[in-house]
Amino acid sequence: MTYDNSATSPFRRGPRLRARPGRSRRLLALASAAVLGPALLTACGGNSTTTTSDGLTQITVGGGGSIFDTPLQVADANGYFRKQGLKMKFVTLTAATGPSALQSGSVQFFDSSPTGFVSALAKKLPQVAVSSDGLGNPLGLIVSKKFAKAHGLTAKTPAAQVAKALADSTGGASSANTKAEAGIFLDKYGVDPDKKVKWVSLPSPAADKAALNTGQIDWFVTSEPIPLQIQAEGDGIVVADPVKVPEWGAEEAGYGQLVVAQKSYAGQHPDIVKKFATAVQQATAYMNTHLKDSDDTTVLKAAQKSLTGVPDAVVQSSLQQVEWPTDGSMDAAGWKKTMTFLDSLGTLPKGAEVTTDDWTNKYLP
Repeated sequence: MTYDNSATSPFRRGPRLRARPGRSRRLLALASAAVLGPALLTACGGNSTTTTSDGLTQITVGGGGSIFDTPLQVADANGYFRKQGLKMKFVTLTAATGPSALQSGSVQFFDSSPTGFVSALAKKLPQVAVSSDGLGNPLGLIVSKKFAKAHGLTAKTPAAQVAKALADSTGGASSANTKAEAGIFLDKYGVDPDKKVKWVSLPSPAADKAALNTGQIDWFVTSEPIPLQIQAEGDGIVVADPVKVPEWGAEEAGYGQLVVAQKSYAGQHPDIVKKFATAVQQATAYMNTHLKDSDDTTVLKAAQKSLTGVPDAVVQSSLQQVEWPTDGSMDAAGWKKTMTFLDSLGTLPKGAEVTTDDWTNKYLP
């Protein structure tokens, strides 16, 4: 496998800087460590390990409370973590708090979006992706029932017809990413998202939903299960998804979710990272083969731990919007595809990039 190391490549390697402390500083550090060993272990936080009463290694894992948390819950429910000698404590974090929690050691692993991961790298946070546990983006474009009726739209309406109907409409946007993702769809069919859509900025998908119900907006884009849940409640119709919009799907958008660890933690605990990545890969492989089995409710029940109160049918349909890999390994082509998609959104920090030092397959079985 070869990598493009040109200045414009997302895989370009940067220069390495190494501190070179003097001999006296090394001697002082060794003496201090001998005296303060126990205190240093406590201060390291996430770089130390805790063993439970039943002999398992305790790990704390952060997730975003979304459909992408499902592999973690499946790995727990199916006993994959236990078989690896691990016990998971799950905590809900956000894209803003996840990287800092990982860096502080309050979590050992964070289930991150590629956007969040690349943004963390741009801030010079030494983090590494050790597995991909979801491919593509489970987005849904939901229109109000009134708008759908006025324009003759249904869930089966062809994508080109949907896009043309959105010209001269009012769209809701609760994030720069979802606005840009809607723009990708509209641009494809010749509808200029800047000139032909009136945008209303809203603070959250919940605010999008409220604005849709009151007629303030005609439509919005966000991740499932929100669009499908609105449809199930009779307040709108989902007229575009990754099937209709391949630019949102795995084939064109690349990695949708990543297992991320702090580089220092991975370096000090490679055995734990390997056990964790192995268990998560077993979970996504199970999901890949069992989601179509209507008699197997394992995945559904696991997903509902993060999606409390969402109807069964909505959760099942949402899970189908993601490609769950049987193999969590990553490659240069996959990262190039992912970075091309993220670059097209125009929401990454200036100079953001991913190099071959930022992801690895060495912890996968």
